[in-house]
Amino acid sequence: MDEKLPPDKQADLQAILGINQILQMFDLLPDIIFWIKDAESRILYANNKFVQHIGWHSLQQVLGKTDMAFFPPHIAKQFINDDQSVMNGQVISDRIELNMLKTGDFAWFSTSKRPLYDQNQHIVGSYGFTQLMNRTSQVLSSIDAIKAPVEFVRENFHKDICIKQLAQSAFLSVSALERRFKKYLLKTPKQFINEIRLENARRLLIETKLPIVEVAYRCGFSEHSYFSRQFKALFGTLPSQLRDNLYKDAE
Repeated sequence: MDEKLPPDKQADLQAILGINQILQMFDLLPDIIFWIKDAESRILYANNKFVQHIGWHSLQQVLGKTDMAFFPPHIAKQFINDDQSVMNGQVISDRIELNMLKTGDFAWFSTSKRPLYDQNQHIVGSYGFTQLMNRTSQVLSSIDAIKAPVEFVRENFHKDICIKQLAQSAFLSVSALERRFKKYLLKTPKQFINEIRLENARRLLIETKLPIVEVAYRCGFSEHSYFSRQFKALFGTLPSQLRDNLYKDAE
């Protein structure tokens, strides 16, 4: 039978370890992105993997900032809404998420989030873990459920894709396809296609000097005005404004 440490020994252990040393232990976990936020979703602490993941160089650059400083507006808002839900009592455990990397490739992540309590058991923030799943087998059945249509969109986003065609790629009915997307990605197939096109367009705008009209065409948008409206709705800025800001930063 296991014996518990007496209170005085527990206090001694806490004094020896200290909170900073405990937090630094998270830097030893491979493929684990870890963060702690306050009630306003500002970063109080993050491990090295978090800093690397967002493309910054040091923890000091990250502290006190929200996800709006690191991610596109639509993604940042989703993360901040998650924080508020967690602080209101929702528990997020091993939620499967599909995100696009800077290379344009897809990656699957497993995310868990919890409320952060002070010594009086008042919720004062939140914390969470995200794990890259390309090296783990956990919850792979969830990925398999939508793998075929996701890969189809990845390979054909620049073409016209009808939902019926997408469903056929996975040997599903349209209604079954829509249910799976809602369950595993929290969005409709049309929303997913649109977001993948726009994410690829944003990457081309940043990484190439292609004309904006050409970027829109290569990413499946035949109308430039429609592309600009959709881009601004998702990212909070027009394609032309994004390009202008890039040129200003380069000066």
